[in-house]
Amino acid sequence: MAKIKTYEVGYCTHPGCMALKGASWRVCQFPARAWLIEANQKRWLLDTGYASHFHEQTQQGILQLYPKVTPVFFQNHQALVHQLATEGIRPNDLSGIIISHFHGDHIAGLKDFPLLDLICAEQGWLATKNLRGFSALRKAFVPGLMPVDTEARLSFIERFKASQLPTELSMFEVGYILPHSNDEVILIPLPGHAAGHIGVAVLTEAGWQILASDAAWSPTNYIELRGPSILAYSIMDDRKAYFATLKKLQQAHLQGLNISLCHEGDLL
Repeated sequence: MAKIKTYEVGYCTHPGCMALKGASWRVCQFPARAWLIEANQKRWLLDTGYASHFHEQTQQGILQLYPKVTPVFFQNHQALVHQLATEGIRPNDLSGIIISHFHGDHIAGLKDFPLLDLICAEQGWLATKNLRGFSALRKAFVPGLMPVDTEARLSFIERFKASQLPTELSMFEVGYILPHSNDEVILIPLPGHAAGHIGVAVLTEAGWQILASDAAWSPTNYIELRGPSILAYSIMDDRKAYFATLKKLQQAHLQGLNISLCHEGDLL
């Protein structure tokens, strides 16, 4: 069975009510999580969290507003590449990086992992890759975080084998098997938050677990179908699709599936 390990790679702060409508104005910490997935004697990352590259690429131009609107707290020793190194895991020990979506707090460490396959939804890349200036800022995309050889390294989930989802995952309707994962890792579209946003279903000894990235920012989002502040919709790709995804996560929750979110913190 596959294994999952969670890493916290810096954090940002925001009033809690931005992530959950009706929550307080208390400033909360939202960790940037990344995951190491091990299956069939191979390893993949899901996202990278923050890295020093984020600070470097938001020092000038309109992108300076990114860390001002969303203050970021990160120290270099927290970089995912360094955390993995302390465990004896080097970049070339990995088989690839799954990118849930292209917001800066999920891709900031990509340059620390050269040559690895980059796995994402084609829709997400096509909708994002040409964004610059205010358009990039509005979508929380920092173009300079992408490796110069990105296009040569990309693999799109839509080209992978479609999965006949097990009953436990049937609410998600569509899934794609991660190659060489022994069918224990399924990539699942979770649209709404960002173009091409995806999550990962992992078959562990405890059963299927869902790594849902930013499909929600708090379990309350999907348990009560309560969204974020109306201001948060300004960076979202599709509000209607976002709530449809919340409903699917609610069904998964009611079936007892374990759901992990990237930014779940001290909101409540």
